[in-house]
Parts: sequence; structure tokens; C-alpha cells
Amino acid sequence: MNHPALYQRLAEHYLSAIRQGSLLVGERMPSLRTLMARHGVSLSTALQLCRHLEERGVLEARPRIGYFVRAGSRLPLQAAREPEVQVPDAAQYSGVHPRVSAIIASTMRVPARISLSCARAAPELYPNEALRHSMQRVLRQDDLLFGQAVAHNGDMRLRAALAHQALAARMVLAPEEILITHGCIEALNLALRAVTQPGDLVAVESPTFFGLLQVLESLGLKTLEIPTSPHSGISLEALQLAADMHPALRALVVVPNLQNPLGCVMSDVNKRALVAWCEAMKIALIEDDTYAMLGSRDEHLSALKSWDHSGNVIHCASLHKSLSPGLRLGWMSAGRWQARVEMLKYAQSRSNETLAQRAVADFIESGHYDRHLRRLRGALNTQRHAHAEAIARHFPEGTRLSVPEGGLSLWVELPDYVSSEKLFYQALEQGIHLTPGCLFSNTRRFEHFLRINCGTPFSSQIDEALCELARLMRSRTHNGQ
Repeated sequence: MNHPALYQRLAEHYLSAIRQGSLLVGERMPSLRTLMARHGVSLSTALQLCRHLEERGVLEARPRIGYFVRAGSRLPLQAAREPEVQVPDAAQYSGVHPRVSAIIASTMRVPARISLSCARAAPELYPNEALRHSMQRVLRQDDLLFGQAVAHNGDMRLRAALAHQALAARMVLAPEEILITHGCIEALNLALRAVTQPGDLVAVESPTFFGLLQVLESLGLKTLEIPTSPHSGISLEALQLAADMHPALRALVVVPNLQNPLGCVMSDVNKRALVAWCEAMKIALIEDDTYAMLGSRDEHLSALKSWDHSGNVIHCASLHKSLSPGLRLGWMSAGRWQARVEMLKYAQSRSNETLAQRAVADFIESGHYDRHLRRLRGALNTQRHAHAEAIARHFPEGTRLSVPEGGLSLWVELPDYVSSEKLFYQALEQGIHLTPGCLFSNTRRFEHFLRINCGTPFSSQIDEALCELARLMRSRTHNGQ
């Protein structure tokens, strides 16, 4: 198991002090010399500590003076609340509510002046130039590339590169165990088709990614929503209750690392327990690991698949969020269902085109990917905290928010009098795109929530958009609505 570096552990100590008020806004951080003496660390570690907090938007450096606590660093918002342990009746939730489709269609139809909706980073944060060079290099190396048939199951260079990358998440995979897909959404489609039949019951986190709910509906599957904590992930207690009440449960789909939309990370203890429980219950475990590379620290988050010794875990992942939205490359390793998903992929869409796969393989092999991820994580850390501070400044009393340790989004709980769906349509009239909480469940449990994208560098335009949202929320109370 990877442990945080010393400077990161010390940074968490001082971050806690700032949030509790022991270090006030505008107050000077202990000097580098003081930090070295107090904690018995080197000058390099003391500098890493301060620079880490500066990257997170907590400290600001003043030339020849030192580091100071930055204005807005102490967030006054309460943490998100834990969900109640309850199990809904699966028969009630066997499709996607029509309003979900209406909201998605409205977002596609109305151009955005400011978008706070999509869970992806800004285009300039991706390695566009380096990927272009990789593509050019691949084309120079193989003049006949466009005239050749694509490789079944994916280009072997890319599969080998991904197998090597998987080692950091504690997965030991052969390249032949990896199947290249059109993004993670195709991988989830293939996984569900491999382990279920129409009418089967599938458990999901609640809230969960609305795209998954659409996939389940399109496959004619019933959905059982399991309460999920914004701090620790899916409730294992509620999952056991669900299995007791619904013995026909066929599969479980989870996002263990930086869950969408909550941003939570399951502990290794719970990950191991979940893998063992699904195996004992003969329930197929489908892991969506799309966001794992976007943690706030450089160490990799462990995958559920790393504890799988029987082939019961289907690991689905993507390069869509971490490397290139424009290439839509995903991959999966399906364990005991590998042969079936390969044939389903062949029947459904055939293999992915070669150029993008070869270019990404070249990019990863060159070492550029790891360097890119370090830069991207740093940028996202800064952006998440900047967005959170603006929400804390502008949004009305009663707003709750827990800032996740990674990812692209914030899950915001609004005061009970605010309908996120009504706010969505009001904001749309102002050219502001939002993702209301009602999209992430087939129940009405998340009517007062928003998912806010933090992938775009914070700006005065974003600050003004958040201020406008706060004005719209307050206007509802003044109008008696």
C-alpha cells in the first residue's frame, strides 16, 4: 500500500489547522527554518510542504517575506451529510425518468456562455502538442498503417503499455487480458451484457453517473440504488440488506476511486471486503475506474481488481478524462468473462482504429504520460479549491460541501428550499450550464444537489456565474417560491 510522502502528511496537518482557525487568513505560515526545527525535516521537505499548500490555493508566497494563509482558505461550509441506510424497491426504478432525457437534451440544444456541467478538464490542460507529435512519429514509422486491418481486441503496443501502467494500481495483467474499447461507456455496456439478461437486477451506487442509468435502461435491466457516502463510498451494510431482500441480484457496478458525482474514495479495507463479498455471493462486480488517475497525490489509488483472485471483477477504465477526451479510448479486463466480452465487442462495434492507439502507446512509453498527470493533478487541485472557496463565498446559508481529494467535480448540497432542477432551467436562460442532482438517481433523493465541474481554470467569469446562481437561489425565497 502506498503511503503519503512526509511533506504531504505535514501539509494535511497545517491544512487542518487553517480550517479549524488555528492559523487565520492573512497570518504568516511558520518560516522554513521553523518548520525544519519543529518537525526535524530538511529544507527540501519544508519547501515541498509550502509549495504543496500553495498549489492547493491555501497559501500565497510573498517575495522576501514568506508564506501567508490566503484569503478564502478557511471554508465555512459544513461537510456533506451521510446518507441513511435504506433499500428502495427495485421494481420502482427500472428506467430513466423522462425529465433526465429532457435535461440532457436541453443542455445539448442551448449553447453555453459558461459551462459548469461536463466532468472534464479544459482543452489546454491536455497534452495536445505531444500527442500530435506521437501521431506524426507513428505515421512515419508505418507508411501502410491506413491500409492495414486493425488488430483484434486492440493494438498490442497499447495493451502492453496499459498493462505496465496497471501495476501502479496493484493489478497484474497480461496484455492479452486487456481489451481496447470506445471509452469506458462501451466497456460498461460490454460488461453488463456479458453478465446479465434483460429483466435482471443490477445494484448501483446512489447517487451514480446518469450515463450508467441510461445504459441500464437501454439493456432492459432493473436498477437497485445503494446509499453511498460522500466520504467513504458505497454502504456495505446497505448492500447486504439489498442482497437479503433481493436474492436475484446479478451484478454490482461501482466507482471505487473518486466516484462520480461524489468524489469519494473507498478505503482499501472496504475494497478488499467488497471483492470478497461479491465473490461469496456470486454477484459479478463491475469496476468503473475512470477517475483513478486524477487523485490529488502522485501515488496511485488501488483498483478493486487488485484483490480479485477468481476473475469475478470486471475492470473498466478510460483515458478520456486523464489524457484525451477527443480520442475516446477506454479499456477493460473482464476476468472469467474475457472471451465473452471480446466476442460481444466484435459483434457490436469491431476493433478501434489503429492510429490513436499507436499514438497513445508511443506517448505512454516515452514517459510523457506520468509527467502530464503530475501537471494535471496540480492544476485540478488548485481549481477544485478555488471553485469551493467561491461557492462558500456566494451560495446561501445551508449549503454543504466536502472537497474531494481529486477528480474533476464538486458535489454541492443546496438548502432544502432550492430545487436544482428549477435552478438548472433558470441558469440555462442565463447561458449557464449545470448538472442538477436529479440526473444521478431514479429517485427524488437528490433534488437539492448540484454537480459543479472544476476542470476549467477558475476565472472572474466563473466567479460571476456562481454569484449569479446564488442570486437565483435567493430570489426564490424572496418570491415565496
